[in-house]
Amino acid sequence: MMGSEMPEGFQPPLPESETAREEMETLALADDDPLSTVPANADPLLSPLVSSSYSPSSAFLDPPSYADVVFAPFDSQNGAASSVGSPALSREPSSRSERRSPAEYSKIAVSDPQKEQEPTANSLVPGAGSFVTYLITSRLLDPPVSEPIEISVRRRFRDVVTLADRLAEAYRGFFIPPRPDKNVVESQVMQKQEFLEQRRSALEKYLWRLASHPVIGRSDELIAFLRVQGRMPLSPSTDVASRMLDGAVRLPKQLFGEPGGSFVAPQEVVQPAKGGRDLLRIFKELRQSVTNDWAGVKPLVVEEDKEFLERKEKVQDLEQQLSAASQQAEALVKAQQDIGETMGELGLAFIKLTKFETEEAIYDSQRIRAADAKCVATAAVKASRLYRELNAQTVKHLDTLHEYLGLMLAVHGAFSDRTSALLTVQTLMSDLTSLHARTEKLEAASSKIFGGDRARIRKVEELKETIRVNEDAKSCALREYERIKENNKIELERLDKEMHEDFLGMLKGFVINQVGYSEKISSVWEKVADETSRYARDNMSH
Repeated sequence: MMGSEMPEGFQPPLPESETAREEMETLALADDDPLSTVPANADPLLSPLVSSSYSPSSAFLDPPSYADVVFAPFDSQNGAASSVGSPALSREPSSRSERRSPAEYSKIAVSDPQKEQEPTANSLVPGAGSFVTYLITSRLLDPPVSEPIEISVRRRFRDVVTLADRLAEAYRGFFIPPRPDKNVVESQVMQKQEFLEQRRSALEKYLWRLASHPVIGRSDELIAFLRVQGRMPLSPSTDVASRMLDGAVRLPKQLFGEPGGSFVAPQEVVQPAKGGRDLLRIFKELRQSVTNDWAGVKPLVVEEDKEFLERKEKVQDLEQQLSAASQQAEALVKAQQDIGETMGELGLAFIKLTKFETEEAIYDSQRIRAADAKCVATAAVKASRLYRELNAQTVKHLDTLHEYLGLMLAVHGAFSDRTSALLTVQTLMSDLTSLHARTEKLEAASSKIFGGDRARIRKVEELKETIRVNEDAKSCALREYERIKENNKIELERLDKEMHEDFLGMLKGFVINQVGYSEKISSVWEKVADETSRYARDNMSH
């Protein structure tokens, strides 16, 4: 779902015709009528109403769609005021993002996109070699004495990719928020300013999510990204093509058994094989995966944590439930938006009826009907505004559903780290079993020859060295697997705790605003009922 899209079937209100607008401008209203405060060139549905019984904190704008707000910058962060004025019916933070305050930062803002040129760019194609940088400003809650409170650095999107890659390598097993996608097609289709604003908003939200994580928020990688002046201090990851080329160069040495080519270095097993630098390892792990799934042979080590497996299934069920709830939330937002717009159109219709009755009135009864129609028109416009503001608050509160749905990507990524680490351990153990068998076979063959077979003895020594290195690699892989398991456990406990708090806050805020706005809308119509109560008395007297 794109942040700029509207719900399916939604169409923005059509502008009033010049004739209808002229009629509203010349409509004579009493001084105490809220509609009389509408400027001559403004739509009364979008202009603030001034009344003794209702005074919003700021002018109201058309509420965005549910998807728009999901991908919009946070209102309460960085001390920014909300762009949607609304009565403060709920004092609770409205979304998960607002309730999760970073442990280290009081401000993270992304602003001022600027186009720059690559220093070595020498292309004949206009625009080639250029890129956009963003000003990223961060403020620490408790900065060291030697550091300034607020620091601004310039970063490009490639730096964000580098940061995400570094975090994925260093914090396997954690629920690391996914970075924004680099959508080249969208950047060509959308208007330049619209695309830059979406990118800026997505980057700001991403950095806030990273900073809100109890471990990632204190990481050296994030600190370097946000606080170190000048060029990006983290070296960029080697691109996939380069890694694959290195792997292709190394593959013949591995296949023909050259020294150092037939084993996995211990420092390499702590990272997944899919990076591409070791093609033989990729093939071996692929073979091990196929063997696990189809050969019916139980690996030497398997996932035995039944509690984790149960939690994993529950997370998958949770994702389905969140998806269904998010769709229903969008339907609710669309329905409230429709009723607000319809109520506003009703108000405009009664305004036109009032004007007609006032101009064409011959009898007193017509003038009375005109006055009553004006009351209904005023109430309908008020109710329309209240429905729209209720809708904006509903979007903000139910945004928690969408945020947790997006978080499921990070959860699946952490579980994938665990599966990948386990597969590495299984592959190494399978290799060791094969190496030990080959060594025993060679030793047995060599023992049958008086004085031994020097070639076989030398081969046995090489195999023993390979076994020693693979044993070290297996130990490293097991430690990495246990570390990822512990990280998964910590993150699942944190997810449970935060979900309880966030969903409780979401439901509380949602209910409070539904009740509060319902009471306000009810009071608007109660006033109309009181003003038109003479009709009931007249009917009873007849």
